[in-house]
Amino acid sequence: MAEQVVVLGAGMAGLCVALALAPTGREITLLDRDPPPPEGGAEEVFEHWRRRGVGHLRQSHAFLARLRTLIVNEHPQLLEELRATGARELRFADGLPETIASTYAATPRDEEMAIIVSRRTTLELAIRRYVERQPGVRIRPEIFVDGLFHRRDESGVLVAEGLRLANGEIIRGDIIVDAAGRNSPVLDWLEAAGVAPPPEDIEDCSILYYTRFYRLLSGQTEPARGRFPATGDLGFLKFGVFPADSGTFSITLAVPEVEQSLRVAVVRPETFDEICAGLPGVAPWTDPSRSEAVSRVHGMGNLKSRWREAAPNGTPPALGLFSVGDSLVRTNPLFGRGCSFAAVEAHLLRDVLQATIDPVERAVRYGQAVTTQLRPFFDDMRQQDRAAARRALRGLDPDHKPSFRAGLLRGFVEDGITIALRKDIDLLRQAMRAFHMLDPPRAWLNRPSTLLRILATWARGRKANARYYAEKPGPDRGEMFARLHLPADIDLQRLQATV
Repeated sequence: MAEQVVVLGAGMAGLCVALALAPTGREITLLDRDPPPPEGGAEEVFEHWRRRGVGHLRQSHAFLARLRTLIVNEHPQLLEELRATGARELRFADGLPETIASTYAATPRDEEMAIIVSRRTTLELAIRRYVERQPGVRIRPEIFVDGLFHRRDESGVLVAEGLRLANGEIIRGDIIVDAAGRNSPVLDWLEAAGVAPPPEDIEDCSILYYTRFYRLLSGQTEPARGRFPATGDLGFLKFGVFPADSGTFSITLAVPEVEQSLRVAVVRPETFDEICAGLPGVAPWTDPSRSEAVSRVHGMGNLKSRWREAAPNGTPPALGLFSVGDSLVRTNPLFGRGCSFAAVEAHLLRDVLQATIDPVERAVRYGQAVTTQLRPFFDDMRQQDRAAARRALRGLDPDHKPSFRAGLLRGFVEDGITIALRKDIDLLRQAMRAFHMLDPPRAWLNRPSTLLRILATWARGRKANARYYAEKPGPDRGEMFARLHLPADIDLQRLQATV
């Protein structure tokens, strides 16, 4: 008899579990507390689908190359259906800096570095409809789960055997998957059953996100790629334009937590649009003659990086219970890796379930596989978050003087690495493969040949490398705050005491 799999949650993580496990012949039931998507297409879903369990439903989204590769290799029909809904693929060649675009020659591996972009609602709708057609898969919407159904084995270890619904019904399963996201109640249920929560590594991302959606006016097209980037980091503000489906696009502004006045003001639509108008690479997108806003400003806070151990010291909290997605690992959405992490975890779980039927071995192997595959990316992202938070805080201090070592490192990054990537197509390929999780995050930078090429570029000096420097992506903090009529001065001593 086929194993019964019960999945708590039918968001992106739950759908990834179904994608991974459906071809194995298991019976899969996804329990979703939210209503199903409304009838109709992408526009009806964007306007009317209410997903209380998905706080970032209307934030910018993209599927990195690692996730697209899984879809291409294992679900090619899904890729065609995503395209049919209007989802688009942006290729490696589409993002080349103008300094190397004119001499670019494609290689076969460049095709792997394509991403899928669309509104999150459109992506989820297409995947959900595809999943619902798979043999053995069932999605039950508007189901409220209030507990874990379990027993103790002869050695006293907790064994998950199902989920208990609010109406008293028990949904039994051989495998229980927690895909309920960052606010999953499963740890509370385990604690109520006398199980200590697994160890976790957690810290604030120290940033908040604000996203607004726009639609191109009739007869208008997206701006051509120009001298000024449509994404950038100004220290006090990060920004990005995300092309989407059906003539829409979104803009996300990310504000460090320490920028208190800016993060309060940016939620106002008029302030959001004024910021966009002040960014040379973004302004052509939001020009009123080209596009119009079709949403309010959607904020997203309480962002944390969190790593939970699946089987600490070889001892899972409960047998037969696995976590996938944000209930296991959370990362800063800045890097766009949440959906990719969930998909990788789901397919690692599939491989483990196929390899052994021993419940302890399954838990241990899953934890080891997730750690091996994903922990390097998690650690790398967290280091970048810490560096960004320090930079934002120092940017508020007019008297800050970097140390010699810090100045040297900054020069190596800005005048060495950054310029080498705008000059050397092979280095750019290596860096982008790491960004897309196709290669380990730091492997490219640790290669002796790479370091020699970067050092050679740095040694040439600014004058010799002048043509490879990008245009300044936007105004400095004082100029932007003056444009927005915001107070630029802050009580730095008081702020430092709170962070």
